[in-house]
Amino acid sequence: MRKLKVIAAEIEKDWGAKVNYAAKPYLDAMKELDHISDWFYLDTASSVVMYFLGNAQGWRGDTARRVKKELNLMLKD
Repeated sequence: MRKLKVIAAEIEKDWGAKVNYAAKPYLDAMKELDHISDWFYLDTASSVVMYFLGNAQGWRGDTARRVKKELNLMLKD
């Protein structure tokens, strides 16, 4: 499984400057995380990922579908 910070870098590269303002803080938090079991201050990494996914509906395309699927699979493990 890839580290969350690696996934966040790919998201930022693909989504670019058009990152939704509501998804941005969660994407920024993901840049500080390695594993889905980590903590970001008082939030679990899994909650950060869930909130990101909830606010990333405007991110579309092949990369978005693949990465969102990867994140959802991490949440299920």
